[in-house]
Amino acid sequence: MLSLFQRKRVTPTVGAPITPPPEAPKGLMGPESAASLLATPRRQKLLEHIWQRTSLSRRQFATLYLAPLERYAELVQQFPASESHHHAYPGGMLDHGLEIVAYALKLRQSHLLPAGASPEAQAAQAEAWTAGTAYAALLHDIGKIAVDLHVEYEDGTRWHPWHGPLRKPYRFRYHKAREYRLHGAATGLFYTRLLDAGIFDWLSGYPDLWSALLYVLAGQYEHAGTLGELVAQADQASVAQALGGDPAKALAAPRHALQRKLLDGLRYLLKEEFKLNQPQASDGWLTQDALWLVSKTVSDKLRAHLLSQGIDGIPSSNTAVFNVLQDHGIALPTPDGKAIWKAAITSDAGWSHAFTLLRLAPSVIWEGDERPPPFAGTVTVVQEEGDPPIAESQPAVPESTVSEPLSAQSVGDGVEAVLNLLDTLDMSADLPSAIELFPPTVEGLSLKSGESMAPVDLMPPTSASIPELEELPSGEHFVAWLRRRIEERTLIINDAKALVHTVADTVYLVSPGVFQRYTQEHPKTALLAKQDKVADWQWVQKQFEKLQLHRKQRNGLNIWTCTVTGPRKSRRLHGYLLEDPRVLFTDMPPHNPYLSLSPAADSA
Repeated sequence: MLSLFQRKRVTPTVGAPITPPPEAPKGLMGPESAASLLATPRRQKLLEHIWQRTSLSRRQFATLYLAPLERYAELVQQFPASESHHHAYPGGMLDHGLEIVAYALKLRQSHLLPAGASPEAQAAQAEAWTAGTAYAALLHDIGKIAVDLHVEYEDGTRWHPWHGPLRKPYRFRYHKAREYRLHGAATGLFYTRLLDAGIFDWLSGYPDLWSALLYVLAGQYEHAGTLGELVAQADQASVAQALGGDPAKALAAPRHALQRKLLDGLRYLLKEEFKLNQPQASDGWLTQDALWLVSKTVSDKLRAHLLSQGIDGIPSSNTAVFNVLQDHGIALPTPDGKAIWKAAITSDAGWSHAFTLLRLAPSVIWEGDERPPPFAGTVTVVQEEGDPPIAESQPAVPESTVSEPLSAQSVGDGVEAVLNLLDTLDMSADLPSAIELFPPTVEGLSLKSGESMAPVDLMPPTSASIPELEELPSGEHFVAWLRRRIEERTLIINDAKALVHTVADTVYLVSPGVFQRYTQEHPKTALLAKQDKVADWQWVQKQFEKLQLHRKQRNGLNIWTCTVTGPRKSRRLHGYLLEDPRVLFTDMPPHNPYLSLSPAADSA
């Protein structure tokens, strides 16, 4: 089937040892090897997802998939995928490339290709169509590095991607007057840089696939049939996830993306944390007609969970959270249009208590047989003070008012189902490197029709292998949380609204913002702060100061002032400088060029 691999081939570089990139001068970024770029836990997990969607052995995968992915990584280096939209951070283009390949291959599993062909023909072409889908997804945006970016070396010499991968420290900026759709036309510059002649020989032997692939790479999706649809849907899924999960972009998230995150958060909490239908105090109660959740518990824990997943833009006010849930059709309104219900809960053991509650349709949370058994007691709704109570068995708002709009928004664009693919990625999991997962290929590799594919012994990481943070808030817990959030990219650094910056050869923590962010994720802090009669963020700040990890000014003050200088105005930040940046970073990122220590603070 893949006779092209019978010829002599250049062995991919996956066998090369991973060495850290050389230290670049200030203001420049150092080029990295593919092995180094792909070695992060999340990218390793993405590679594993991609491999699992193929029917190949490890060394076959290394030839057909990993080698092009490595060439892609070396070419895009630390470039963002966009200036201010999705994946707008260093390395964003590489992340987007891996994500869209993983999404596209997940979608491809639901299609028999080429459409209309006999089952025998579809089976014979299956691996070629899978690989073609991956290549189309990988290449779809790569033209951006040729037409959107101005890249130069330290001496001002211009770099163009047709020169080959970057070999010296570099800097880049976006062209101000770039044409948005031009990158699609520029994709043709990169065909032969990522895919070798043998792959082209193989794919060109399947006329339907070949024509569809060429149309996708030329940006003519309307002529590419199913292949074009797969790439477009995968691109939407990757972008939606980035906009819903990137702290700097959360407020710009599409309505369906934010709705998806809210629902996923509630489903996670109900599965892993909330206690339902307890004989006495409980987090919620499920009846035949509705799911009732204690309003404050939902707000605090949902906000904390979403922030821990890197989803910012969640209001700090509980009332605002309730309004968001209601606006997105997740929380059912009371007869007078409010999100909060008042009800008395009575168990069959005689225990009774009144609560303020959110009301949800069970069909929003559970499907089919997943739904737990109902509460044995009663939930009695109180409309207004002095009015007779209404039994919960006569709901004021029918369940269909929420279930139908949700399905209408989430079904049809093909993105909803595939968003599940990466939701469970643990970015901090200690996964094997690319070298361990995919050893070097051998010359003369041949995959013939009917060749058996031996399964690879890869076990998913267990909970024991994933380091967990201690739950009790403390100064040590705050530092561990901060390092983990930075590593996971759920807390962005050196951004316009970032809470962490690199300046003066160390790390700058914006106060009180970074401590307030911590308390939003850890509501338990409020209980400890109440005992000391201080605000929750102030309690965390004091615990951090006790660790003595920060640098003091000469006059003994803890807080340093930084000046942020933009093109039209400047402003000041207040915060802490760390004595040793290695507390948070193994490899120190480039300094934020717009941030500088205030002269007054520096000389104090």
